[in-house]
Amino acid sequence: LELPPDIETKMEDIEVDFIKEDLPQLFKSMQAGADRIRQIVLSLRNFSRLDEADMKSVNVHEGIDSTLLILQSRIRATSERPAITIEKDYGELHLVECYASQLNQVFMNLLGNAIDALEEAMAQDKLTAPVIRIQSRQLDDHTVQFVIADNGPGIPEALHSKLFDAFFTTKPMGKGT
Repeated sequence: LELPPDIETKMEDIEVDFIKEDLPQLFKSMQAGADRIRQIVLSLRNFSRLDEADMKSVNVHEGIDSTLLILQSRIRATSERPAITIEKDYGELHLVECYASQLNQVFMNLLGNAIDALEEAMAQDKLTAPVIRIQSRQLDDHTVQFVIADNGPGIPEALHSKLFDAFFTTKPMGKGT
């Protein structure tokens, strides 16, 4: 098919060949972005469980995974530091009867504090490969154990006895949860 010269010139000016090559990739990127937004919305819904104010049997691993997805922007590498490695060692758990949104908030606070500690250690050049480990175990029919640990400097032993005091924090005023 022979096109008139003015149309051929216009097609070259707007780089039709490049657009034909780039358009499928653009659509793939848009789809990936939409999928990511869908994932985040589902995670936020799962995390908050606004429609579930009562105690309910839930898969706690889904709550932890939703929390990690919400925290992804703090976990991935930045120009100042490497990504924080998340090591999950989930055991086989029964459904846990709990207030899911409150338990998810506990996981958010623990993981957020771990990220804060790792970022501080890296800023002081005390750590180069940050890791957070999350373990879960079914201890018996009515007891589940969760362990969340990081490879940061830890809390000084002298402060351990104060950890569960109301309003105690190792952070400056206005920081931490």
